[in-house]
Amino acid sequence: MQKTPGSPVDKVVFWVAAVIAASFVTWGALAPKAMATATQALLDTIIDWFGWSFVLSTVFFLGFTLFLSFSRYGRIRLGKDDEVPEFRTSSWIAMMFSVGMGIGLMFWGVAEPITHFATPPYGLAEPNTKQAAQLAMGYAYFHWAFHPWAIYAVVGLAIAYFSFRKGLPNLISSAFTPLIGEAGVRGPLGKSIDVLAVLATLFGTATSLGLGAQQINSGLNFLWHTGESTGIALAIIAVMSVLFILSAISGVGKGVQFLSNVNMVVAVLLLLFLLAVGPTVFIMNTLIASVGEYLRELVPMSFRTAAFEDGKWLGGWTIFYWAWWVSWAPFVGTFIARISRGRTIREFVVGVIFIPSGVTMVWFAIMGGSALYAELAGAGGIAAAVKDQGPAVALFLLLSEYPAAALTSFAAVVLVGVFFISGADAGAIVMGMLCTRGNLHPPSWLVMLWGTLAAAAASVLLVMGGLGALQTAAIIFAAPFLAVMVGLCGSLWKALRNERRSARSGNRMPLSSLPHVPLLHDAPEHKQPPQRGGARAKAQSR
Repeated sequence: MQKTPGSPVDKVVFWVAAVIAASFVTWGALAPKAMATATQALLDTIIDWFGWSFVLSTVFFLGFTLFLSFSRYGRIRLGKDDEVPEFRTSSWIAMMFSVGMGIGLMFWGVAEPITHFATPPYGLAEPNTKQAAQLAMGYAYFHWAFHPWAIYAVVGLAIAYFSFRKGLPNLISSAFTPLIGEAGVRGPLGKSIDVLAVLATLFGTATSLGLGAQQINSGLNFLWHTGESTGIALAIIAVMSVLFILSAISGVGKGVQFLSNVNMVVAVLLLLFLLAVGPTVFIMNTLIASVGEYLRELVPMSFRTAAFEDGKWLGGWTIFYWAWWVSWAPFVGTFIARISRGRTIREFVVGVIFIPSGVTMVWFAIMGGSALYAELAGAGGIAAAVKDQGPAVALFLLLSEYPAAALTSFAAVVLVGVFFISGADAGAIVMGMLCTRGNLHPPSWLVMLWGTLAAAAASVLLVMGGLGALQTAAIIFAAPFLAVMVGLCGSLWKALRNERRSARSGNRMPLSSLPHVPLLHDAPEHKQPPQRGGARAKAQSR
């Protein structure tokens, strides 16, 4: 393994981000009610005044990436012109599947469709009807398919292009070189971009930690009647955080990768089990009908804002999701870039957006479709229980409808736990990288610090108000990074046009003289075109 040359801590990025994060945690610990009031007021302002920007930006990201894919720029390779993809297509697709699976799908796979079924978005259908079920699945796809993966694709494509093709360090700020120049990247503006990336990743990680802790608590209560409370959730965060911090600083990447691969197998087996013992025909019909509903309503759903619709619903669902994806974009984008060296832009966009979206649709069709069948044609009761007890219990209520409920529920708890560890592990490392000028191996103390702050932030948010507080924090800290992502699109567009002009004039743009810094984990710098099936990358989960 060739390590990235040691880079000292970027004191500006580190101290600014650390002080803001620590201040947030301290304020929430000492005055949770005051903080809850202030953050709710800020959230209301963001949704009222800038909610449209989340809606418009995500549509733009999807359109921008698809345009690049099918335009003349789609033939540009993410690397040197003679490079071949570093990973076989089958391996690349498998890692895409791994990225698409995680705490989010475990938490919302049943909960979101069943919630929309009981309370249809914008009152577009009568509750608890077949029309409500179809609408519910369409919105679940809307929140988890094309738009989210376009958000990841924007960051991943920019990092892959500027790192592999131009040899720049793997920092978000480096991708702004065409717009602000190298001096600007090293100056206050570039530092601010990296600070925003750190904070977005921190609170995106905290949101996932909070959701994971709530679901593990519900699973333990279902299995062993431990009860559900904020105190138990905080204890779960503490235990799991120790595990993921130890994982991040001990270099046991192979062990975590092994657990992640096992997790994928268990997740597939769980889906196959539900497909086999559940309403198989209904699930297949649901998949096909829901995809049609999603595609038919894609444009209207994409442009709904608070002007003529329920702003509270929009903020609690669509804008929360867009903010959550934006907050995870620095990590997931970096990972996707890492495994995509040698792909063309067209291959990258098609693979990143459509393949994980297909996995997501199958996941929701099986999980959500089984729950909807139970409500429409079975004993029912899941929707009512979710309304009373919260969404964390939804998956376990569904599993209780089928044989071997204790075994499948235990497997679900293990799935969430490993997703918790692997995803938070990577989040802590990425925050450390951003504070050390892109060093792949940030100091252990720095990784421990960011892991601890993420766990502390999740704990404070749970005390402040559970799911609502987690959603609030995700939106607040993702809002400024949304502007960064728009800037990434502009910078990438300018670089691609400059390269195209240079190619037409017969003068190939030389690769940057800056040394190449490999991405995320342990890929060595390539002296020759890499062979298929090269260095292994650790697949991390959301």
